[in-house]
Amino acid sequence: MRIVKRCIAAITILGCIMQPAIAGYNVWTNEYTLSRQELQSVVARQFPTQLRYAEVFDVQVSHPQLQFAPEKNRLITTVQVKISSALLLQAPLNGTVTLSNRLKYDSTTRSIRLDAPNVDQVDVYGLPAQYTQQLTAIGSLIAQQVLQNYPIHTFRTEDLRIANKSFEPGAITVQSDGIAVEVNPT
Repeated sequence: MRIVKRCIAAITILGCIMQPAIAGYNVWTNEYTLSRQELQSVVARQFPTQLRYAEVFDVQVSHPQLQFAPEKNRLITTVQVKISSALLLQAPLNGTVTLSNRLKYDSTTRSIRLDAPNVDQVDVYGLPAQYTQQLTAIGSLIAQQVLQNYPIHTFRTEDLRIANKSFEPGAITVQSDGIAVEVNPT
């Protein structure tokens, strides 16, 4: 009976070890991984937000949805926008803005941050053609004020120390369902 209990305990421990972590260091690949769920949760903290453009347009930005572009090594964020202007629009306009960002490591704050935002696509329903340029500028405003340099993960000291060895983040790779950060011994 004692042997059976030990076998069950060993299998349970092995099962816990073999479970994929939501985020954490993988000793086999020397990578620290962050999942879609974790990243989505962090980016969602920035929303909803209100912006004002050219003292004429009020822009409500909400409901960010993350996608991953491994082929471009960029994180893509699509947000819903509602644009209103008492001076120029009879009714608010609704649509989406799709932005992409590179990722960078900031050693001072030990954080991974969004960098080099780009407006990839703007879709606003019922938008008069003469406002296309302003809408693209509104997308840039969202990118610069809401997402530029936004920290999506901050490493704790213990995240970068294992068995009295210190590590430093290196290359950041966007994968199909999260990101991987190479960690190198210092």
